[in-house]
Amino acid sequence: MPPFAGSNGIHHDSSSNIVTIDVGGQLFQTTKQTLSLAGSKSFFSKIASSDHAIPFVDRDPELFSILLSLLRTGNLPSKAKAFDIQDLIFESQFYGVENLLLNSQSNPSQFDAFNLEKSFVLPLSGRDSPSAISTTPCGSLHVAHGSKVTSFDWSLQRKSTILTQFTAIDSLLALYPAVAAAGATDFSGLQILDLDKGYVKDTLNWENVTKSGSTVQAIGASPEHLFTSFESSRRNSNCIMIYDLNDNLRPVSKIGHYEIFGADLDSAIPATKLQWVSSHNLLMASGSHSGPSGVSGNIKFWDIRSGNVVWELKEKVDCFSDVTVSNVLGTMFKVGVNTGEVFCADLRTWMPITLGFACKGGNLELWSEILLGTVEKQETGLPERVFRKNLMGRAKDMGGNRITNINFGGSKMFLTRKDQHCVEVWSSVRSF
Repeated sequence: MPPFAGSNGIHHDSSSNIVTIDVGGQLFQTTKQTLSLAGSKSFFSKIASSDHAIPFVDRDPELFSILLSLLRTGNLPSKAKAFDIQDLIFESQFYGVENLLLNSQSNPSQFDAFNLEKSFVLPLSGRDSPSAISTTPCGSLHVAHGSKVTSFDWSLQRKSTILTQFTAIDSLLALYPAVAAAGATDFSGLQILDLDKGYVKDTLNWENVTKSGSTVQAIGASPEHLFTSFESSRRNSNCIMIYDLNDNLRPVSKIGHYEIFGADLDSAIPATKLQWVSSHNLLMASGSHSGPSGVSGNIKFWDIRSGNVVWELKEKVDCFSDVTVSNVLGTMFKVGVNTGEVFCADLRTWMPITLGFACKGGNLELWSEILLGTVEKQETGLPERVFRKNLMGRAKDMGGNRITNINFGGSKMFLTRKDQHCVEVWSSVRSF
């Protein structure tokens, strides 16, 4: 018998807004408006349009009950915890409502930073520790470990692994659900990988004046562009290439092109981290270099339309070991390589904020801004800003090896640690 049959000998009033459905021998009643929330292309729309008889659906009634509750409220009921998430996914795919299930379980709006706990770990095959991770807005995860890339779907239940041409992958960025950009500091070119079929869709290269090959130092992206930091194989030049994501990765322009002559150390530092700052429409590019006098580096904010640097910070005393920008707070944070302390700068005025917190070991810290009224700083005329450090997780979650990667996707946080062959998944305690 097909999963959906339109006649069982019982008739109902076609003008009524109430819809009766027989699922696996159990009757359910709902409204046409509720069924319409599933979308016009879903299986529920076929049920709603069956006007002459109570439709019979040859599926599990208990799983149907869960998905009907999802339609009514937008959330899974508490009894859903008794079912395997994979069963719910398969059933939601049959009814055409997987997007609703995804939104209820892995929606970025549900991310609760103050309520994160270490939920479980995702083991990786082989003996290589993760070198890079990348996520998508729906919560799927891609992990580079050695020459392999392992991908997990949004439920983190299904995974697949592909083997690449790299000895080890240093940079990884998800461009689409099943497509990622990957590069290495010892392998020429940026490869665009099809993660489903396991092949190279395209290879992007940059050549300097000597026509030597180039390796990838960092990858970043905005909604319209892909950014790649290249360094020549001879390490005598570097630049940042900009590609159009909406036009088959067509090269648009390049910024920060430096040809190195003599002992010009500043121009010899390629960008090893790229981050699009959407609140200012700027590209942050940072890089550091270890020399006889210690670690030095620079942080630059580029206007990609004009190709000019609008703000630059040169680091020589306590250079950054990592740097990032919060679009929400309008603030740049850096971790000092010598002190391990966190410092920040207000991007509204490009003025440093004089506070620092310890960020040592394997602990996670969450910074939150405290509103203190309208007390203004004399030099800027803007309200004074104070941040508070919050230790994250339960007591048993704290400590551990040094954290090497942190990323966010859907309603979860993912992190990796030095010499560990797994990915930690942190989620809100209210997650399914």
